[in-house]
Amino acid sequence: MTWSGYSSYLVIVVFIVLAPGPDTMVMLKNALSGGARGGLLATAGIFAGNAVQGTAAALGLGVVIARSQPVFVTLKWLGAAYLVFLGFQALRGAWRGSYDTVAETRRKQAGGFRRWREGFLSNITNPKVLVLYLSVLPQFLDPVHTTTADALVLAYTVAVLGTIWLLVLLFFVHRVRTWLGRRKVRRTLDGLTGTALLGFGATLALES
Repeated sequence: MTWSGYSSYLVIVVFIVLAPGPDTMVMLKNALSGGARGGLLATAGIFAGNAVQGTAAALGLGVVIARSQPVFVTLKWLGAAYLVFLGFQALRGAWRGSYDTVAETRRKQAGGFRRWREGFLSNITNPKVLVLYLSVLPQFLDPVHTTTADALVLAYTVAVLGTIWLLVLLFFVHRVRTWLGRRKVRRTLDGLTGTALLGFGATLALES
């Protein structure tokens, strides 16, 4: 793998990472309900899911999963169902609109593993992430000279850049946390986030 080839790969990955997707919505959902801590934990879970899928693709396990129709379809429906579940959670919060209660404060302080788990599961059950790895990585791998280490570097680049982008978004959310704390704004954002998650879940379920 040459530096010029890696540079071209970086450009493609940056464009992919910047495109809004389920990972972005899950991070925002947790940042809105759990503050910076919630967003960080969700981001850590997303990174872990990305790393697992990237490792599977780099080691050739991803091809086996993608070609196994029952496994791939099951993964797709689990991912769609989970995104819809998270979307309903966000919409329920927007419908209730009770953000100044003691329960809300406790939710911000607790549930660390749950927030990490939401990030991890939303990523690991999204077969589109695996398909991304399988479709992009081979274009930058030389079957003769490429080593497993090269494939892993390319795979982990996606996870690292994706995490950096989510942290940038989280920093912005934290900077405007006072404005986001307004009930009307919070309800609107919860509604938009929940609708987006439902949309991603429906799109994933309907894709062939």
